[in-house]
Amino acid sequence: MGEWLAGAGCPLDVRRPYRGDALPDGLEEHGGLVVLGGSMSACSDHDHPWLARVKRLVRDGADRDVPVLGVCLGHQLAAVALGGEAGVNPRGQQIGVLDIGWTPAAQRDPLVAPVSSAARAALHWNSDVALVAPAGTEVLAETTAGELQAARFTSTVWGVQWHPEVDEDIVAAWAEEDRDAVAERGLDVDRYVGELVAARDELRRSWQPLADRFAEMTREAVRRW
Repeated sequence: MGEWLAGAGCPLDVRRPYRGDALPDGLEEHGGLVVLGGSMSACSDHDHPWLARVKRLVRDGADRDVPVLGVCLGHQLAAVALGGEAGVNPRGQQIGVLDIGWTPAAQRDPLVAPVSSAARAALHWNSDVALVAPAGTEVLAETTAGELQAARFTSTVWGVQWHPEVDEDIVAAWAEEDRDAVAERGLDVDRYVGELVAARDELRRSWQPLADRFAEMTREAVRRW
């Protein structure tokens, strides 16, 4: 994601709070916020106090009309920050290159409309989901079982449950971490890594335009300063 945004002309301010990096108090000096994934729960603030500060930044983005994009854990954090709920998916882990169930609202959405007509699948690797969407949420994509895949939570805050940004090296590392747990369910994680490798070029073509459009929106936000 950073590669795509930088390529689209965005100067990046990368913070890794899980490694101790400080977070800004607000987004008054930033044109946008991207919150990526992680293995922790969106509600585990006690074990990971920085999660509360990330949620505060999401709310600040909503208040300031600054574009915010949450990816996987970031999607769940955005939902919780704005009054929804997240937790373990009662239907089990979502894993692999899975279909995206775009809704008609996606075709009108300022962020995802440019990709919704062509992007049909994406890499999912998550046990938690947004269980209850905040009031006023526009559902942009959902599974056939009704699980939230993408949403516009406020006029400038979006979340996607899938990973538009990962490559096989990242997913191979996740596969090693999850290998034993997944094997207990009779699943082969190497197959899912292979799916990503096979679909890599198509996925990149599908999802780089999402980063390009988000970059445009950050520039629009800066022009409003």
